[in-house]
Amino acid sequence: MNFDLDTDQRDAAAGAKDFFAGQASPADARRALDGSPVAPGRAALAEVGFLGITVPESAGGAGAGVLDLAVVAEQAGAVLAGPSLVTAARAAVLLADHPDLLAALADGSRGFAVLDGPVGGSAPSLDARDADTFLALDGGALVVGEGEVTSGAPIDATRGLGSVRLTSSRVLVEDAGALWARARQVGAVVLAAEDLGAAGRAVQMGVDYAQMRTAFGRKIGSYQAVKHSLVDAWVGVEQLRSLVWWAAWAADAAPGELPLAASAAKAFAAETLERAAETVIQVHGGVGFTWEHDAHLYWRRAKVDRLLLGDEAEHLDAVAALVLDGALTR
Repeated sequence: MNFDLDTDQRDAAAGAKDFFAGQASPADARRALDGSPVAPGRAALAEVGFLGITVPESAGGAGAGVLDLAVVAEQAGAVLAGPSLVTAARAAVLLADHPDLLAALADGSRGFAVLDGPVGGSAPSLDARDADTFLALDGGALVVGEGEVTSGAPIDATRGLGSVRLTSSRVLVEDAGALWARARQVGAVVLAAEDLGAAGRAVQMGVDYAQMRTAFGRKIGSYQAVKHSLVDAWVGVEQLRSLVWWAAWAADAAPGELPLAASAAKAFAAETLERAAETVIQVHGGVGFTWEHDAHLYWRRAKVDRLLLGDEAEHLDAVAALVLDGALTR
């Protein structure tokens, strides 16, 4: 199948790139490690409409698809922006039958986080630190409520990780297992899109440096060890791009393919971003290990994201099980 973005999606990506370039940067991610707010922040994302991309127009959103969100998320990942659009994507799926809460998600008047793990003390969950409204699976029911957040010293402060104990809750959906699974798959796709953006920017940083830095009278990019490592990282980015677009398209148009596509994209995103981050550090040599350089911020993002929404091993197991069950032949 030949697949490409349409003109509207390319325009959206270009607009998102301009927005994030003006609103967030790796320097903001570094300052967040010292306690500064993440950038661009929930209010700015809501004002530009990014929190409501997949929210229906009737609830104040754009009524667009996951692929439209993914092309924006890629640009967010490139500058390590926060809060994550993964949270908006998961919440939009979970709140599909609750227009009042969807409207609050889209306009940013409530800060949502989706909890992973038990409601009495969740696993570290994305964007929980600055949230005021929590969605969780309690038994088989989807619940919403308030909670107490415990957060430790962050590896990547832009992810806003926190463990949450719900202090109040009400049931939104009694039997929400299938809904929860779909929301997690959509979240995995958008997380892979953010990682695609981060990996692409890391590789570009390495290429730019290799074309400028000289050693023994030659640009270091002319040495095979350097150029081969950068090419390997770049190939991974382009392979991940194909997986992300497939998974995002499946979320919109082929739900039967989504479980396989989402797990494939999430598993490969973990490997791709980690390789890109380690490559850019190695290409930069000693300066790549310094606090002042941006390289370690992408490494931090890689180390955190590979564990969010299931690690690489979990998703590879899911891919293998689905393929053995005939997912590729149906």
